[in-house]
Amino acid sequence: MRSKEPLAYRMRPKTIDEVVGQENVIGKQTKLYQMLMNGYVPSLLLYGEPGIGKTAIAHAIAGTVNMPFTTLNATTAGKKDVEIVVEKAKMEGNTILFLDEIHRFNKAQQDYLLPHVEKGLIILIGATTENPYHDVNPAIRSRCGQIKQLERLDSKDIEMLLRNALADEDRGFGNLPITADEKVIQRIVEGTNGDARKALNVLEAVVYASGKQEEEIVLEEKTVEEFIDKAGVFGDKKGSNFYNLLSSLQKSIRGSDVNAGLYYLAHLLESGDLTAVNRRLLVIAYEDIGLASKDIGSRVLAAVEASERLGMPEARIPLSVAVVDMCLSTKSNSAYKALDMAINDIRKGKVGDIPLHLRDTHYKGAKDLGHEGYLYPHNYPVGSFGGWVNQDYLPEKLKDRQYYHPVEAGEERRMAEIYRKLQDFKKQK
Repeated sequence: MRSKEPLAYRMRPKTIDEVVGQENVIGKQTKLYQMLMNGYVPSLLLYGEPGIGKTAIAHAIAGTVNMPFTTLNATTAGKKDVEIVVEKAKMEGNTILFLDEIHRFNKAQQDYLLPHVEKGLIILIGATTENPYHDVNPAIRSRCGQIKQLERLDSKDIEMLLRNALADEDRGFGNLPITADEKVIQRIVEGTNGDARKALNVLEAVVYASGKQEEEIVLEEKTVEEFIDKAGVFGDKKGSNFYNLLSSLQKSIRGSDVNAGLYYLAHLLESGDLTAVNRRLLVIAYEDIGLASKDIGSRVLAAVEASERLGMPEARIPLSVAVVDMCLSTKSNSAYKALDMAINDIRKGKVGDIPLHLRDTHYKGAKDLGHEGYLYPHNYPVGSFGGWVNQDYLPEKLKDRQYYHPVEAGEERRMAEIYRKLQDFKKQK
């Protein structure tokens, strides 16, 4: 007879020795494991994508040290709920509070709870899918001695969880006559992309959709396909992982890795935010390719505009061209780096008076103020370059400041040579 509790809930590890995966966080070689085995539980933050073991680890810690354990969700719990936890802890002794979605913890909850965390009455284990350094209140972070980043479980870990669930007679499906060949297990593993909760949920759905419980239950790939939710594989749009994907796309293009660039583009397009992808591709064109391939901006813009007009799934076609184009283009970041240096000078107060000969003269009386002496470069031809005349443009305080440092790449080589010649001309003044 089916339990009322979901399989993923029933299969949670009871102690830290039952945790599958996350060896770098809670494996036997870690300091956290050693502390827990010695009966000491630190307040900590568990950070990572949904379904990779944050809740499971918290429950396993509580089961290992055999301490009172309470769970709250910061999105739904109010200050009263926190007060109840504290009062209960005063009666029962030191209590572990697992606070899910801790990045949503409001100020009233925090102000009431944190003094009790400082005293050690409450041991706080927070879980968040968002980067704690961006989204978790600093006051909470400072009380949590450790921040542990969890990674997606690998294929072997997910496969082990599935096989454990099929074999376990108490918590899983070990008492049912189930036949599941290797292809079925592997399809669930592949289709849930390192998300343990999703993998167990799919397995449970497939089992109950595959026959009567008193007869042989044969699990088939076609049934698995009905329960694989592609949209749910890639994490929440606009969450930390989404921005990690955008960052990985840009760094792969910057590193000229075509295959990685296409992989992260695919990942992002599957997440469904075409606008964010297009914006990032335009930034990359100017930030990372820049002057070395001056036409790249217009080519990427054309691809972006085509993708917006086409929509998905056809939008992937021009965007794939743009990514390959940028990956294999010569690259330079000299222009924006030069501008950032100038901005930095201005913000630090390194400014000076604009030279008089550069100031506006389009009004009566400008000459009386000394706004004169400007030499019109077009009146001074220099070979095939056009016009150039040796005069100061930067303020006196900054006249020797150099922001632009050319990169000898692609089309910028020609510009670098012109830049050097002009610098030499200035030295002849």
